[in-house]
Amino acid sequence: MSSLDFKNLTLMLLTVILLWSTNFEICNARRDRHWRHSRPLSASLLKKKSKSHGYHSPNHHHSSKPKSKPHSPPKPSPGKDTPSPLPPPVHKAPYHKGSPPKTKSPPNPTPIVEVPSPEPEKGSSIFSVLNYGAKGDGTTDDTKAFEAAWAAACKVQSSTMLIPSGYQFLVGPISFSGPYCQRNIIFQVDGTIIAPTSPNVWKANLMWWMDFTKLVGLTIQGKGVIDGSGSVWWTDAPYDDPEKDHELQIINPLNDTVLKRPPMPERNELSGKMPSNKPTALRFYGSINVTVTGIRIQNSPQCHLKFDNCNGVLVYSFSVSSPGDSPNTDGIHLQNSKDVLIHSSSLACGDDCISIQTGCSNVYIHSVNCGPGHGISIGSLGKFNTKACVSNVTVRDVNIQGTMTGVRIKTWQGGSGSVQGVSFSNIQVSEVQLPIVIDQYYCDKSTCKNQTTAVAVSGVTYQNIKGTYTVKPVHLACSDELPCTDISLNTIQLKPLQTRYHLYDPYCWQSFGELMAPIVPPLGCLQIGKPLKNRVQTDYDIC
Repeated sequence: MSSLDFKNLTLMLLTVILLWSTNFEICNARRDRHWRHSRPLSASLLKKKSKSHGYHSPNHHHSSKPKSKPHSPPKPSPGKDTPSPLPPPVHKAPYHKGSPPKTKSPPNPTPIVEVPSPEPEKGSSIFSVLNYGAKGDGTTDDTKAFEAAWAAACKVQSSTMLIPSGYQFLVGPISFSGPYCQRNIIFQVDGTIIAPTSPNVWKANLMWWMDFTKLVGLTIQGKGVIDGSGSVWWTDAPYDDPEKDHELQIINPLNDTVLKRPPMPERNELSGKMPSNKPTALRFYGSINVTVTGIRIQNSPQCHLKFDNCNGVLVYSFSVSSPGDSPNTDGIHLQNSKDVLIHSSSLACGDDCISIQTGCSNVYIHSVNCGPGHGISIGSLGKFNTKACVSNVTVRDVNIQGTMTGVRIKTWQGGSGSVQGVSFSNIQVSEVQLPIVIDQYYCDKSTCKNQTTAVAVSGVTYQNIKGTYTVKPVHLACSDELPCTDISLNTIQLKPLQTRYHLYDPYCWQSFGELMAPIVPPLGCLQIGKPLKNRVQTDYDIC
């Protein structure tokens, strides 16, 4: 073979090899482009991989050049198809051929997928009564403005109805009601709300001033004041008011300088014109998970704060302020309510600081200051031959000063049901007339009919009750037919303080239980153990 033929053959082979290589590279490029278009990486997947495995896109060196020069990935190779760009990796340091990508992020790293700014929290709106026409001058009737603000706030979950500071709002009887209101509304009281004193505003049988009904998660909070203008109601109360506390019968003054009923505030031009039914200042009815904190309620015509048929009640950092001689002005009144916590509050009024009525269970009270007033009471229960049930009540770490009674259980003759599972502990009393009371003969009239049935009282513990009394340290008056049982007294240290009243020894009647030293003064009248005979409770009696 000649040298010319050999050269031609070699040239042909090189040409074939070159053509074959070119076709193969183009095929690979097209195949690579086809794969990328058919299998794009989603942003969520890219984000997930980058977090869990330190993942970096294998195609970042094919992405288009961004505008900013720093950290830009290299351009695609000339002559190759440029694929559709994936979401660009953000702030990644470039890498060179043969070197691994750098994983260290620069300062202020940006997420791979940009997270949008969060939307405002649903229901975060604030509805000020000033924006609905309230004047806040203390004389203009702002009731309509309050109703309009509530109607707007009611539609928005977690909204706030604002009663701003620096204003006095005159508001008549008003209802803030559900059940179609949204949850977790805040009723922010920073100003002062005043009840009107004109009798024309009040209906004859109106039992409340401000009513909160069938709400879920409502919170009343703030640093403001709710003033019930109660003096115009108290002066209209006749001096022979039939609703007298039964324990007044055993409190006898040393001389005539102490009246059985102290004088009331001076009467004014409105005396004798207010309705006979006195309204409660704030009432919650049929509500769930309600909170009252921070505010002060003062001078309510009757009860200051009432919870009826509520489940989940929290009251703390709350105060009540009314004169000690204001009639029937309970501080906090509980009825048919469960899972109640009251703590860190100060209650001064003319009746029970806290009153626990029928249908209440799981009530926990601690760190409360009480006085003036009538102490902390369970009852009265069983009036008009009704059935009453109270259980699981704990009262501890309480200071009671200058009150008529300390811790008390009071029931009517003729009732049924039971009081059980009650604990009073760590109670400090100061100048309290009757520190420990169980009275199953309660009567708020001059005379009451003797009846054999009674609300059963059992499982009551008094522990570490100390201080001074001015009339009688212990008064346990239980039913002949249904005596008090399982009454436990442990570490009772009560010292007499002669002030304006006759002093009496401890009194017990049909009360059974146990004593654990020290007991001062001695309580020999409590019968140890259980009664020999006891009326069998019927199904109607048992709660």
